[in-house]
Amino acid sequence: MMLDPARFIAAHTRIGSTPLVPELRFHLADDAYDVWEESEEALGEQGLPPPFWAFAWGGGQALGRYLLDHPKVAQGKQVLDFGCGCAVAGIAAAKAGAAHVLATEIDAFAVAAAQTNAALNGVSMEVIEADIIGEDRGWDLVLAGDVFYEAGPGSRIASWLHGLAKRGATVLIGDPGRHFLPRDRLEIVARFDAETDRELEDKDVALAKVWRFRP
Repeated sequence: MMLDPARFIAAHTRIGSTPLVPELRFHLADDAYDVWEESEEALGEQGLPPPFWAFAWGGGQALGRYLLDHPKVAQGKQVLDFGCGCAVAGIAAAKAGAAHVLATEIDAFAVAAAQTNAALNGVSMEVIEADIIGEDRGWDLVLAGDVFYEAGPGSRIASWLHGLAKRGATVLIGDPGRHFLPRDRLEIVARFDAETDRELEDKDVALAKVWRFRP
């Protein structure tokens, strides 16, 4: 059975705001496991990939807050929101006046969520389903929220992003400071307290930070 991503998102989320970017709205889930269970009922044991798109993670919120508070960082820029999830960072970049925002994900449901959330906030944003690690389309500003979870993928992502920074792009990372974050290549530019879901982070509040790759 095939599920329509847009309909699934509408049926299993509610429209709400987030602690760090209350001026924006998103389709959010109250419970991660409920979303998984509903997908398994519809699709059988295969279900859906983890519904990371149904939550506004602390790192993405930190990026969004930073861009809304410092709009000149994104204003007039070609922006990439890599691994966008629900697209907090990309939508904030668009609100801040970016010339163009490309948001990417490898999950069709995340793509649909990002598109739906962009429309909800009245911004124009290109969203594609693709693994673009290794590509360089000349972005001025690259945003990556909450992407450093595993050693292998994290190392691959870090090398690619560091290369973009070395050629002149501003590369901003939203992350509370996870184990696989390449701290030796980064500097902190902002700190925020962001509420997170206990099921996802095992704590109610995480210190979300915005980091910048040093060229």
